[in-house]
Amino acid sequence: MNHQFRDSPLPLYAQLADLLRQRIARGVWKTGELLPSLDSLVAEFGVARVTVRQAIERLAKEGLVSPQRGRGTYVTSSPPQDRWLRLETSLRDLAAVYREDRPKLTLIEEATSTPKISEADGKKAARYRYLKRVHSRNGVAYCVISVYLDEEIYKLAPKRFKRETVIPVLLDLPQVKIAQARQTLAIAAADLEVSGLLEIPPNAPVAEVRRVFNAPDRTVLYLGEITYRGDYIHLEMNLTP
Repeated sequence: MNHQFRDSPLPLYAQLADLLRQRIARGVWKTGELLPSLDSLVAEFGVARVTVRQAIERLAKEGLVSPQRGRGTYVTSSPPQDRWLRLETSLRDLAAVYREDRPKLTLIEEATSTPKISEADGKKAARYRYLKRVHSRNGVAYCVISVYLDEEIYKLAPKRFKRETVIPVLLDLPQVKIAQARQTLAIAAADLEVSGLLEIPPNAPVAEVRRVFNAPDRTVLYLGEITYRGDYIHLEMNLTP
């Protein structure tokens, strides 16, 4: 089997579709061009013909390719750049991004739980509401997020916190005073759980973002731990000359 594939709970055709999608995104195969033949792809990737067909069907459903009987498969579009999520450097701009983004939210787990909070993070609240969910758009899961929210704040708008992205809701609540907000980003590799939830190969590049919001007394009101698909992140920063 091709070295690009790994032991994974992810179906082989989904891994192959991801590799083909990346080539289209990089411009190896441009819009209007013909993909290599079925036999060529079978030979290159060392997989069965049915696996290649399933991968192409997946890309066809995404609108990236168009199989045409007797003529081959043509590239019809590239993965849209609006898949990128901007990682803003101010809380106001970050909230604006989330207000514009309307992902499908799939709740995986909800509980009362205590996050790991260091002294540098701030003070712990008495209780936290834990929400773990997957965000997806157009049928593609792009991040797994674990949110720890001060239980007293969660009680102010429980239905909204369950249905909506959390940050805009926080800023809509006049009772909530955020004195400090910060985030860190690290590049990592997808573990088995993340690869299964985001349908990416194990060890595929991901961006791990950690966000902490503090009250004026340094109590941690919100802690978010988010893992994004690497191909959904666009980091842009202004550099002061």
